[in-house]
Amino acid sequence: MKNLNLKTVIAMIGMIILNINVNAQLPDPGFVIDKTTAIVITDPQNDFLSPEGVTWGVVGESVTKNGTVENLETLFKLAKANGIPVFVSPHYYYEHDHKWQFEGSLEKLMHDIHMFDRGDQLNKEGFEGSGADWLQQYKKYIDQDYVTVSSPHKIFGPEQNDLSLQLRKQKIDKVILAGMSGNLCVEAHMRELIEDGFEVAVVGDATASAIIPGLDGNQAAQTNYRMISSHVYKTADLKKAIADSPLNK
Repeated sequence: MKNLNLKTVIAMIGMIILNINVNAQLPDPGFVIDKTTAIVITDPQNDFLSPEGVTWGVVGESVTKNGTVENLETLFKLAKANGIPVFVSPHYYYEHDHKWQFEGSLEKLMHDIHMFDRGDQLNKEGFEGSGADWLQQYKKYIDQDYVTVSSPHKIFGPEQNDLSLQLRKQKIDKVILAGMSGNLCVEAHMRELIEDGFEVAVVGDATASAIIPGLDGNQAAQTNYRMISSHVYKTADLKKAIADSPLNK
């Protein structure tokens, strides 16, 4: 810093003030939790959330820092305690998906490391405890009659699965979104659900993203949640919001 000239320092201070002003002016529309609200969780699976998962080397830092595993479990508990329906949008790759003839950068990586692999829709051989399986501690929550597991999404967003249909058929208008991974599947679900007419809030610390040299997926995700969704919760704030919501009046 001591090598910076006065003009540079003034410019830096100006940019900081500008950023503060822009953030202060960005509205927070807010989000009211009511009987048309559901919790949607993307990819609560071993390959993302277990230290033995194939992506842990790049997502583990963010998962640990955000407390993602514990915060997602809190969401499951809140849903059960308050009668909030839960929808899970999983990510599976079947054998025939490995015959795709073109891929984006991260699609290729996921295929190369056999992320979320299972035989096919009807084949569960070797599925139990695999990278595609639920994180063990979530199984008791997902195996409930108020939880709907949609068909799998295949890249990042829900355009190719039946999540929106399942939400609409249960008369859901509002979504509290969380899961993995933040700047990919969670953000893609957020964007598509909003475009599809749902009101969406995100639980920022119940997500996590890859962090690699020069690229911070978690920071990118948190920025876009704030810019695009109706509200960004922390898990502790969501707990209070549910307690104060019309659900408990």
